[in-house]
Order: sequence, then structure tokens, then C-alpha cells
Amino acid sequence: MNERTREYLRGRFGDYYRRVSIEPPPRANEREWGYIPFSGGGTRMIRHRAWIDLVGGADDLADALADESVRPQHVYYSAGSYDDPGAGTMGDKGWRGSDLVFDLDADHLPGVDPEAATYAEMLATCKEALQRLLEILESDFGFTDTCVVFSGGRGYHVHVRREDVQALDRSARGEIATYVRGAEVAFEDLVRTEAVGGEAGRKSPAEKRSLPPEGGWSGRLHDRLLAFVDEVAGMDDESAIERLRGFENVGEKKARGSLRAMRENREAIAVGNIDVHPAFFSVARTFLSDALAGAGAPIDEPVTTDINRLIRLPGSLHGGSGLAVTPLDRSEVAAFDPLTDAVPDTFRGNEIRVEVTEAGPVELLGEEFTIEEGEQRVTEARGVFLMARGRAEKAPE
Repeated sequence: MNERTREYLRGRFGDYYRRVSIEPPPRANEREWGYIPFSGGGTRMIRHRAWIDLVGGADDLADALADESVRPQHVYYSAGSYDDPGAGTMGDKGWRGSDLVFDLDADHLPGVDPEAATYAEMLATCKEALQRLLEILESDFGFTDTCVVFSGGRGYHVHVRREDVQALDRSARGEIATYVRGAEVAFEDLVRTEAVGGEAGRKSPAEKRSLPPEGGWSGRLHDRLLAFVDEVAGMDDESAIERLRGFENVGEKKARGSLRAMRENREAIAVGNIDVHPAFFSVARTFLSDALAGAGAPIDEPVTTDINRLIRLPGSLHGGSGLAVTPLDRSEVAAFDPLTDAVPDTFRGNEIRVEVTEAGPVELLGEEFTIEEGEQRVTEARGVFLMARGRAEKAPE
């Protein structure tokens, strides 16, 4: 980023902050604050700032960020609360407790190739992971009052600020992160085996294997299995057999036996019985083992375990995209389009000239187009986006 581009973005970020109001997080005066300024010296973080150091006499947090002495490229605050948040070392701050924070990054998700997928495709995949994360937090932990935030860049943050999580240490947070990711869940851990049908004189009773349909990972995977059963059972015979033969070690005979079991034992499967037929159990084991790989939320675990983490400020601008770090109500998540809804009004309506240094697709404000290298006249929203992402420099007007 050259000096002209840096000064242009710095000025326009300041205009943004002068036009908005930003609600600070709870206990703002107990948190550490930090920011990265627009400068030619790389990403130099200014941190260990107390609330009063950042805000001073400003009436609103946004007013403080608009001030010439700050005007940041990125803004952060701590998940932790402290006795002295402005102290220069973590040991001197006096930790009181921390929010529980989850981070999803689009380019770190399983199955996402950042070189092949578009930015919009990666963000869409990340939102699917976000919805899985929220479902796990709500159903398994009762964390219904969460703060969901689009990071302005590659993904989403989820903050849990309840009092009963504040004192959790790194180990406890690590256990929650591992559970949410589903990293250590195995099919064998979820199946319940019980003796049935034992008769006097026999050496051992028979065993029945079941997948409890209520609660946690077992219930979550049981829902997927039952949906799969209904899907296959509703197919014509030929299509269903072909679908089942796609599973490892399932031939024609096993496929027909499994299909018959699905159609004749749906009620038993619905209450958790997966031992209705040996062939069905074989299919269910493979299906559920595969389903486990995509049922968890691939969070960045170190973010959750770090009690001193600095996280992006909702309402601020992301200096690597020009998009707003956007807080979302739970009901808004499904319909949220980050490449439209997070574009600040400040950057809409004008046109500017930029020197494109990296040609290629651009997806913004519901439109997709390919931009060529060289000097181009574009809407300011697109120009800011390209400059912030390092794909263009500001051209003289």
C-alpha cells in the first residue's frame, strides 16, 4: 500500500467513524484496548491501552476513533477484564475473568481451498459452519444469549458473556472447544450396547446397539441418520440400491437387506435402534462415521482457550477489506450477506479512480464482475475493497 492509498483510506475511515455510533462492549473500562494505525511501518500493534487512554473526553467511541491521533486501520478489545487493563504486562493487569470467544476463519475450514474458491464462496461456507456452531452452543450448552459478529474479513466471531463462563481457565475452555469441534468424538463413543433376550442356561444374552436420539452428539447424529433413512426409503428400489452400494463393503445383498430394514423398521430406528438388521448397522456405522467429520464447528481453538485474547471491535472497520465488523442478532444470521450488508453507507454512491494491480473477479453489493489491471474508474465501495485487500492503489483524480 503506497502513501497515497494509505492517506486516502485513513481519511475515509475517519469519515466513516464520524458518521456512526459504536456501542462499546460490557465492562469497557475493564478491558484492554488496542489498534493498528495506518502507517508505512507494517502492522504495528498499539496495545495495553485502557478505555480512558483510547476514548479520552470523546462522547462516543466512534468519535474517538475518528480523531486524527488515532484513526485506526484495525481496532481490538480484550476478551478479558482486568483490575488495571492499561498495565504494560499481562502479569500486572490483574485478570478478573474473560468472555468465551469462538472464531471461524473461512480460509481455514476443512474442504476449502483458498486458491480455488472465491471470497464469496468461502464466506458462504463459513456461515454454514457458524450456524452449526450456534446450534451446538444453544442445544448442548444452553448458550442462547450470544453476541454474533461478522469479522469484516474472513469469518465470524461468537462471544459468550455470561457470568458463569468468566472464571473458566484455559483447560476448561479447551474442553469446550474440543467438544464443539467434535474432534474426539467417535462412532463407538456414541453407540449404547445393552444385553437383551437372555435366557436361563445360555452363556450370554444377545446384545442390542442403539444411538440415543436425545441430546448432544448422539442426538445430532441420530437426526442426520433418520433423515438419511427417510431419503433412501423414499427412493425407487433401483436408485436406493445404487445409493447404498456406494458405502464401503456393501454389495447387492447387503444393500437390499438394509433397504428392507429401513422401510420396515422406521419406528424402531426413530427411537434409536440401529441393530434392526446387520446390513443396516453396517451402513449406519459408515454413514455416521462420515457424518461426524462435517457435523462439528471447525473453530480456531487457540482463540477460545486464550483468556487474554484481543478481538475485533463490532462496529469498527476491517482494514483488510474496508467492510464493517458487523454485530448480528441471531435471527439475522441466515439472511446476512457480508458482501452487501457489511458495506458501509459512507462508501456507497461515489466513484473514484484506482490503479488495479491484481486483476480478477470482484464480488460486492450483489454483483460479480472481472476487473482488469491498470487505471479504472469504479464505485468507491469497490475501490476501497480492492485497495484494502491489496489489489489496487489510489490513482490521482
